[in-house]
Amino acid sequence: MSAIRSMIIRSRSHRVVQDGLAPAAEEPNVGETSCWANMPQELLREVLIRIEASECSWPPRKSVVACAGVCRTWRYITKDLVKVPELSGLLTFPISVKQPGPRDLLLQCFIKRCRSTQTYYLYLSLTPALADEGKFLLAARKCRRPTCTDYIISLDADDMSKGSSTYVGKLRSNFLGTKFTVFDGQPPHAGAKMEKSRSYRLVNLKQVSPRVPAGNYPLALISYELNVLGSRGPRRMQCIMDAIPATAIEPGGSAPTQTEFSHHSLDSFPSFPFFSSKSNRAENFLSGPLSSQKDGALILKNKSPRWHEQLQCWCLNFHGRVTVASVKNFQLVASPENGPAGPEHEKIILQFGKVGKDLFTMDYRYPISAFQAFAICLSSFDTKIACE
Repeated sequence: MSAIRSMIIRSRSHRVVQDGLAPAAEEPNVGETSCWANMPQELLREVLIRIEASECSWPPRKSVVACAGVCRTWRYITKDLVKVPELSGLLTFPISVKQPGPRDLLLQCFIKRCRSTQTYYLYLSLTPALADEGKFLLAARKCRRPTCTDYIISLDADDMSKGSSTYVGKLRSNFLGTKFTVFDGQPPHAGAKMEKSRSYRLVNLKQVSPRVPAGNYPLALISYELNVLGSRGPRRMQCIMDAIPATAIEPGGSAPTQTEFSHHSLDSFPSFPFFSSKSNRAENFLSGPLSSQKDGALILKNKSPRWHEQLQCWCLNFHGRVTVASVKNFQLVASPENGPAGPEHEKIILQFGKVGKDLFTMDYRYPISAFQAFAICLSSFDTKIACE
C-alpha cells in the first residue's frame, strides 16, 4: 500500500485537483488510458478507502488529493469517498470552501492582510498555534469605487479578477461602509436568481475565460448599526443569510451544500453583456434600512460583550484565540426567529479577532462555509464612517 501511494505521489506531485476548474482541453488523455485508470474498480476503491482512512489531517492529506489527480476515474471515486466538512471537519478539495463547516467544532483559520496591495489571504490552521504557514484557502482584493467598495474573492492568490475562472464571489459595501451584500459566483441553491445590473460594462468576449461565472447571486446581507455607546462601544452587526434557512441550526435541519463548481459559458448567453452586478434589490438594501428579517432565512447577530471594570474595556471570551483588543473583533450567534432562545442559539457560529498588526483569527462552524465566513470578516475591515 505504501509503495502504491508513494508511486502515485511521485508521478502526480505536480498535479492539483481543481474540481473541474481547469478547461476540459487541459484534462490529460494519457491518464485515461494508463494502467492506473484501468485498475479494477473494486481494487481501486479498496486502495482509496485505506488511503482516505490513513490521512485525517493536513499536510499528510495531500496523498488523498494526489490520488484524485491521477485521472478522471480516480477523481470520481476519491470525491465519492471523501466526506463533506460538515461530517469530517476537513477541507480537502477547493469546493470544500463553499460547503458548510463541521457541526461539533469550530474550524480554526487565520487571515493575513497586506496593506500595500489591499489584499487578504485566508488559511486553514494546521496546528492550534499560529506559528504554522497554514493551508491556503481563499484570497480577496479590495477595489475602491466612487460609490462603494468591492472585495473580489478568488481561489487563486495571484489571480483576483472577476474575469478569472477562479472567481468565487464578491463583497460589496455601500458608501458609508455600514451595509454589505455578499454575492456568490454560482447559484448557492436550487432556484437562486441571478441579480442583473442596470449599469453594466461591456467586456471583449475574446479576453474573458469561457468558463467565467455568468453572474452574481445574493448570498448574505450584512448591516452595522450606529454605535450608540460612543467611540468606546463595540460595533453592532447583523447578517441575513439568504441561502441558509433558519431551521438549519435546529436538530435535523440542513443547509444547502454545493457539490461542485459549475461552469457557465459566455457562448450560452450571446445577447447578454458581462454584468458587474448591482441589482435593484441590492441597491435598495445598500441605500435603505435593513429589513427586520428575510422570510425563513437564518439571522446572525454579534454576541453582546460585557464591560470589564478592571481592564476598563468591553470583553468577549475567545478562549485564547484573540489577543489584541480591536473594534473589529466579534462573535456571531444565531438570532431566535420567534420566542425564547434555545441552546442552538448559544453556539458561536463565527468568531473573528486580532492577534497581530496584520494577522487575524477566523473560526467558523456549520451552517456557514469558509467562503461565507471570509466574506463576513472582510466587511469588518472596511472603514465605517457612521459607526466610529
